[in-house]
Amino acid sequence: MAAPAQPDLNLTLLAISDPTRRAILQRLSAGEQRVTTLAEPFCMSLNAVSKHIRVLENARLVRRRRIGREHLLSFHPQPLDEAANWIERQRTLWTARLDALEATLRAEDRAHSKVSRRLKKGKSR
Repeated sequence: MAAPAQPDLNLTLLAISDPTRRAILQRLSAGEQRVTTLAEPFCMSLNAVSKHIRVLENARLVRRRRIGREHLLSFHPQPLDEAANWIERQRTLWTARLDALEATLRAEDRAHSKVSRRLKKGKSR
């Protein structure tokens, strides 16, 4: 049985599973923004946007800094890079396994074809 995914990976995947959070990350990828500015285009309360931001902060995808009463957010892509690396390792593993399975099935098909041809030759005699 495979080892469970790392907690950070779980948090990253959970964070990006929501379209609102992905939209927030998209907006932050253009640069640092105030929380209130970031929340403007969303049809939800500032409190609801703040909850999404907290999920992104817990996943380390967003960093917050305070200047007086202002809360400024910035995008931190490292967790996405880590998730992409994990996904690529899984793809490599499964591609190798599927290639091996395909080779085995092709070998079985060739062996079956040879046996079928021999049986047909034997019947025609």
